Amino acid sequence: MSRVIMVTNDDGIHSDGIIRLAREAVQYGSVWVIAPHDQRSASSHSITLDRPLEIRPIPFEVEGVRAFSCSGTPADCVRIGSKAVMSEPPDVVLAGINYGYNAATDIQYSATACAAFEASFLGYRGIALSEGASPVHEMTDAYLSKVLEELIDEPPGPGMIWNVNFPGCPLSESRGIWRDRKASQEIVYEDYYDLIEQKPDGSILYRVRGVFQQKAEEGTDFHAILNRAVSVGKVSNIC
Repeated sequence: MSRVIMVTNDDGIHSDGIIRLAREAVQYGSVWVIAPHDQRSASSHSITLDRPLEIRPIPFEVEGVRAFSCSGTPADCVRIGSKAVMSEPPDVVLAGINYGYNAATDIQYSATACAAFEASFLGYRGIALSEGASPVHEMTDAYLSKVLEELIDEPPGPGMIWNVNFPGCPLSESRGIWRDRKASQEIVYEDYYDLIEQKPDGSILYRVRGVFQQKAEEGTDFHAILNRAVSVGKVSNIC
């Protein structure tokens, strides 16, 4: 069976992660890349209602892939891509590879995960894929093909998606793939706000910062990541 595959992300259509994912995806079917033209991280499941969406065909680094940038959010990309841009609806939507983990309670903010949820709402299989915010991609490169082979035709269930996280560590530290991971109730980053500037008019500029946490419950996605294992699990709609 020839699959129709949509690839999207929230880091923008020119990001390294989406190119690597599309390069792997062409082995599994006909690939359409429809992704935001710029960074849309943490936009969760928002969609655009107050202005037109611009779709623009662009050259892409992977041969045989049809690629379009979108002025909207990742959820917009899934909606307009499947309803207006593609010649036929996708069998599966791959969202990623996100730069930074989408695990634990951070999933609720993730536009990567919510693009996969939008696919689920529309009746397509949704798979969200993320990796550590690190230049080390050895775990992703080693296990991406195996993970896609396992999940691409496997329905996660109504209102659910597959959520995959690759630890950003050397392959020599790998503890393999840990499956059936639940979403941790811990936080990945402990947030705080830096004061950047106080202006004469009384307004104040702050920037959010985060400290990476080091604890998680056994059996969870974040616990797998902390233990240098690829985390694979189902997530129900929390976006």
